[in-house]
Amino acid sequence: MTRARVGHDGLVTIRVLGVDGCRRGWAGIVWDGRRVEGAFAATLAELIAGVRARGPLDCVGIDMPMGLSDVGVRRADRLGQRELGRRSSSIFITPTRRALEAEDRAEGSAINVALGGPGVTAQAWALRPKVLEADIWAREHLRSGDQLAVVEAHPELSFAAMAGAPVADPKRSWTGAARRRGLLRDAGIELDGLDLAEVGRLADADDVVDAAVVAWTAMRVARGAAHSLPDPPDRFSDGLPAAIWS
Repeated sequence: MTRARVGHDGLVTIRVLGVDGCRRGWAGIVWDGRRVEGAFAATLAELIAGVRARGPLDCVGIDMPMGLSDVGVRRADRLGQRELGRRSSSIFITPTRRALEAEDRAEGSAINVALGGPGVTAQAWALRPKVLEADIWAREHLRSGDQLAVVEAHPELSFAAMAGAPVADPKRSWTGAARRRGLLRDAGIELDGLDLAEVGRLADADDVVDAAVVAWTAMRVARGAAHSLPDPPDRFSDGLPAAIWS
């Protein structure tokens, strides 16, 4: 999938971006297998454009649902929940497109139930602006014919793939945060001690960690080592591949 580039040291360079939505905008971690950089922007489009302006990208991983179902529940969400077991609650059921386009949560829930899905949770509705922003960007990207690979990833599925099993402790607990940073360090993504510039100041610590592990998944996608849930991805009326990669 990647378009290999050979650097001055003779090594093949693959450069990827992991993205996580946060309160003030979008947090990004850029990784080329050796160097780690932080990135931050108010919008998803600005973040990706800014990172590409500083060098070629091979893959972008985004921690946000892409590929919104027309009816029922996305298989990606159900399969992801099944794989995480006791940590399944970290993956929310993505409402249908029509439900997300509703004016308020009550209307969205009624639409979702009528279309064969569950009621819309508070968590899912709170993420609605970010989901719709990612959806708009992803559909424009698809229509543009841009060959940059873009995939949906979920941090807990990525950490499960990295560790060989779901991480038991919550990410905001001391033990859980230390475990996740240790896994990233072992994979070559060292965050401690780095000056991550804006993202280090404007994003919460767990948002940076989530963006970093999504970058790890983006690297696996670029190298052809990742797998998707489902495999192959589903496609709904928006034409986007609906799958979570890890």
